[in-house]
Amino acid sequence: MPGKAPLTAIVLSLLLAGCTLGPDYQRPPLATPAQFKQIDGWTLAAPGDALARGNWWTLYGDEALNRLVDRLNLSNQNLAAAEAQYRQARALARGTRAALYPSLSGSAAVSRGGQGAGQSLGAGGSAAAGVVDSYQLSLNAAWELDVWGKLRRALQVSQAAYQASAADLAALRLSQQAELVQNYLQLRVLDEQQRLLEATVGAYARSLKLTENQYRAGIVSRSDVSQALTQLRSTEAQALDLQWQRAQLEHAIAVLVGVPPSELQIAKQTRLPALPQIPVALPSQLLERRPDIAAAERRVMAANAEIGVAEAAWYPDLTLSASGGYRGSSFADWVSLPNRFWSLGPELALRLLDGGARRAELERSEAAYEQTVADYRQTVLSGFREVEDQLVQLRVLEQEARVQQDALDAAREALRLIENQYKAGTVDFTSVVNVQTTALDNERSSLTLLGSRLDASVRLIAALGGGWQTPPASKMEEARDSVGER
Repeated sequence: MPGKAPLTAIVLSLLLAGCTLGPDYQRPPLATPAQFKQIDGWTLAAPGDALARGNWWTLYGDEALNRLVDRLNLSNQNLAAAEAQYRQARALARGTRAALYPSLSGSAAVSRGGQGAGQSLGAGGSAAAGVVDSYQLSLNAAWELDVWGKLRRALQVSQAAYQASAADLAALRLSQQAELVQNYLQLRVLDEQQRLLEATVGAYARSLKLTENQYRAGIVSRSDVSQALTQLRSTEAQALDLQWQRAQLEHAIAVLVGVPPSELQIAKQTRLPALPQIPVALPSQLLERRPDIAAAERRVMAANAEIGVAEAAWYPDLTLSASGGYRGSSFADWVSLPNRFWSLGPELALRLLDGGARRAELERSEAAYEQTVADYRQTVLSGFREVEDQLVQLRVLEQEARVQQDALDAAREALRLIENQYKAGTVDFTSVVNVQTTALDNERSSLTLLGSRLDASVRLIAALGGGWQTPPASKMEEARDSVGER
């Protein structure tokens, strides 16, 4: 048909001249150090949260802990809610992609109408004068051509939001795992302190019995018996105090694995989990796996794309539409060639006056972008700070542990000597009590220090995005490419 050529030429020229408005995304520049102050071997990092983190909690060599983390991954309710939110974001991204394609709809309608003062139906039931029946069957197609890139920018927004939601889910999973591991390790330290106090209570009970025997023999005074009894009861109270602390940690773990506290019982073990050995040098790529950094960057990507959407609002929307079907006044010959109708043509729509709404939306989008850039930079800085904090804490705690072990060895030796002197009658019981108290304090301080080191190691692993196993460079490139294609 001769009318089709101009229409096709117009559409093709617009498509060929089409462009994508708004700035293309570039990662915001960061003022990052070449290496960490607390450890060598660090360089500039770029987020790569798609890299596998592995089962980092197995570094502690505790099978019960491994089973609990597996339960958390399956049953934690915070993770279930975040996973549902992630699926919502994924569905929204798919819905946005659908706007790039033509839409097709169909309709069927039957109506009766009239004009003027109608007459009632006659005896034969024929229609009254002035009343008209209408039957319509149609198909309608529409396709908004993305000449200015508005729909493509909107798709970038939804895809970045979807990827940010995935990173948020990963960040929450890492956070919940770290919280469970921390609670479990502290529970194990409390169990060890409980065993220490129970053994000390037994030793103090024997010391009380010895003192009572010496008192009955007239060797010591009544005050020595009172001191021995006070020391015994005070230690028993300390042992009882640990019970509610352990119960609260057990309850917290139960909630993390998605069960009521009454349904979880964690049996005591005879050994403490192992303290992971931290490598001397940690590669900077480990920080790339932090999901909170990845989520912050993808929100920058979404905000950048929203600028393009706002700029496209200044240009007309071009829509190709087509419709066709049958329309008639009689059901008998409704679908027939004389009742056929159709239409085909482009439509340009442009807001001419809006009171400055488009300008305001563009300014809002640009300000939102600057906000997300600042949030992203702050998240990266916080990540560096957290790693620095845990590295220096672990280094200092390791030095403190060596000094504390010397103090503990000296306290044990002093206790052995003073008990022998007391049995020989060369010192009074007050001296024994003081040395015993010092020895017990040093034992508990050593366990508390071990708990702090275990806790700091978990925090370091979380700050690094989960463990410190470095994947091959090829795997890292594959992970980055898969993130970009999402």
